[in-house]
Amino acid sequence: MIYLQVLANGLVLGGLYAAIAVGFSLVWGVLNVINLLHGSFIVLGSYVAFFAYAYFGIHPFLSAGIAGAALFALGYVVQAGLVNRVIAAPVLITLILTFGLDLILNNAMLLAFSADYRKVNLAHPLGSLELGPIFLPGDRVAAMVLAFLLTALLYRVLRDSRIGRAIIAVRMDREAAALMGVDVKRINAITFGLGAFMAGAAGALLSIIYPISPLNSSLFLGKAFVVCVLGGLGSVPGAMVGGVALGLIESFGAYWLGPEHAITLSFSILLVLLFVRPSGILGKRGYE
Repeated sequence: MIYLQVLANGLVLGGLYAAIAVGFSLVWGVLNVINLLHGSFIVLGSYVAFFAYAYFGIHPFLSAGIAGAALFALGYVVQAGLVNRVIAAPVLITLILTFGLDLILNNAMLLAFSADYRKVNLAHPLGSLELGPIFLPGDRVAAMVLAFLLTALLYRVLRDSRIGRAIIAVRMDREAAALMGVDVKRINAITFGLGAFMAGAAGALLSIIYPISPLNSSLFLGKAFVVCVLGGLGSVPGAMVGGVALGLIESFGAYWLGPEHAITLSFSILLVLLFVRPSGILGKRGYE
């Protein structure tokens, strides 16, 4: 019976990991930009939810949209004003640029909010769900469901909307998309903004689970990186599969080896996968 509990914990954790990683995967897959700002975007989304609840009583599940919209605007401006100027440069240049921007944003948050850990303490938590021998915190389950819904919504936007089709066209062939009349610079900015939107919304959902501090940005960035490699770069379904896979790996790893070794196990499996199947579980071999 204990394995059912561990499995359930892994699935809940995996849903949240998918929401953390999908925006990072989208930006990396479409723009070929490894956005090192992503972890700080998630933390900033958590702060938006924290202050929205502390001062206005807005539940984090509702403020996820507010955090996402705020981060979309920030991401759009950052990409259109800075990243787009070096988008055609080697990936090392954009990596250095986003690294520098992350240092600025992270230190700005340290200055504004300090490194002290904060957490959203709900006045009316959802309690626990009991499914036979399985017990799950209601708030975590609700956050997981919302995370999956946001990820599924992004998938439908990419598949069914004109903007989504333009994003996919740019991903497949930037030059051909431009010849067909796609405003590539605008699509680049929108893509970066969507990645930031997902980061902000995920941060708001995580605010009721994880303590909030700028020091956590590297933790979230590392998990996003692992999920992308596990699931497949630039794929929304890949991010969902990779998130669930990482959640299960960490959950069973914590049970078998102890919670202190869960992260070590996930990164070890990442290294093995890079040798065996570098394209990821759902990635296409040779596709960039």
